[in-house]
Amino acid sequence: MARYFDVHPDNPQPRSIGQVVDILRADGLIAYPTDSCFALGCQLGNRDGLDRIRQIRHLDERHHFTLVCSDFAQLGQFIQVNNAVFRLVKACTPGSYTFILPASPEVPRRLLHPKKKTVGVRLPRHAVVQALLAALGEPLISSTLLMPGEVEPMTQGWEIKERLDHVVDAVIDSGECGTEPTTVIDLSGPEPEILRRGAGDTSRFE
Repeated sequence: MARYFDVHPDNPQPRSIGQVVDILRADGLIAYPTDSCFALGCQLGNRDGLDRIRQIRHLDERHHFTLVCSDFAQLGQFIQVNNAVFRLVKACTPGSYTFILPASPEVPRRLLHPKKKTVGVRLPRHAVVQALLAALGEPLISSTLLMPGEVEPMTQGWEIKERLDHVVDAVIDSGECGTEPTTVIDLSGPEPEILRRGAGDTSRFE
């Protein structure tokens, strides 16, 4: 049965955040709010967590998971980019974007695109996510909480608790956070490629 945490959206309670981090460090899987929609997340080394996300969402081995990072210092460990791309990403973050970028050797192989050796990365604006990442001290592996056959993600923490009670270990509820997923931009090639239009403005990439 999943633990349920009612967390303030702007000033998340440190005790609740600490308890969620303990669950993550024990190889738990959480459902949590972001600045675009709810997501599923687990610790970087949690292989079982990845498998559980795939089972919940009916994903295949080719799915691109996202590394959710707290800041550029952390992000820099996992990507390899030139100055122009670095400046472009920095101008858009934190925010509702996922960027596909060349991965550094620090990224576990199971998270890489099998041919391009890229990884999806994200720096969200949401205060709860920032508090989680600060307490955890490393990125979260993440995927949008979009259930198989459904067009929009769930928006209510209590509904997620009801539906996923026996397949996740914790649900963080900080109120509604929208239904529009991130905008996904591939910056691994010579020109930016918009892979999915979502909550982030795409004008600077077109």
